[in-house]
Order: sequence, then structure tokens, then C-alpha cells
Amino acid sequence: MTAASLPRHAHIWPRVAPGDFLDTYSVATPLSARQALELALRSPNWARSLLKLRDTLVSPLGLKTASSEGRPGFPVEYETEDEVLVGMDDRHLDFRITVLKHDGIVHIATWVHRNNALGRIYLALVMPFHKLILQSAIKRIAAAG
Repeated sequence: MTAASLPRHAHIWPRVAPGDFLDTYSVATPLSARQALELALRSPNWARSLLKLRDTLVSPLGLKTASSEGRPGFPVEYETEDEVLVGMDDRHLDFRITVLKHDGIVHIATWVHRNNALGRIYLALVMPFHKLILQSAIKRIAAAG
């Protein structure tokens, strides 16, 4: 796993504004962007437990949860053979995950635009878990390749 720069042709770039959160990791793999995304979203039990806890805690605040959306995963916003962009907007923040395959490298980037103080607090609280979940996803992709 390598912290990386997201190639400039990624479909997410028009959304990125000053002050937004954007992190990118990359790994060499023969997997397609879609295959890498599917592996990334196949969280281990400990991560699924954290997400259930998150849903329980934020539901009273009126934030979207997996059960309120009626489906696991995230809506696909954009997809080509080389890139898949998923995510959603909520009242506290907008977020997207893009998986871009370029020159044998899969780049996974998470973008977050905080809409208000709740979004800033939320992102600060989940950041340590975000990093652990993302590192776990990158390891699964690397092992599959």
C-alpha cells in the first residue's frame, strides 16, 4: 500500500475544492477497477461491526444509514472500464470513493466535503477508523492480485 496522488484524469477531480478531504492509496494489481472496488467494500467482521455501531449512533441525528438507504454499499455515480465512482450526499457531508485503474495500478481515493460543523466533527471522529478500513481494503486487493 502506498499513499499516492490521484491521477488528474480521475472523474472525482471536478468535485474537489479547497478544504475538502482527499486521500489516495495505490497498489499494483491485475484486478479491474470494479473488482478492486468489490474487494474494498467487502469489509471484515470488525469493520462491519463498527459500521453497525456508526449507524446506531447517527440514526437519531437524522443521518443516512445502510438500513435507511435500504441496501448495502453505495450508489454508483459513474462507471467505465477503468474507473468506478460511488458515494452519496448527506446533510453533514458529501462523500465519494473512486477506484481508478491506470497503468496496472489501482488508485483508491476517498473524497469528503464537509457541509457544516457536524460534518467536521464526524470526519474527525471517524478518521482513525477510516484509515484502518482503507488499509485493510488495500491489503485485500494486493493479496488478490
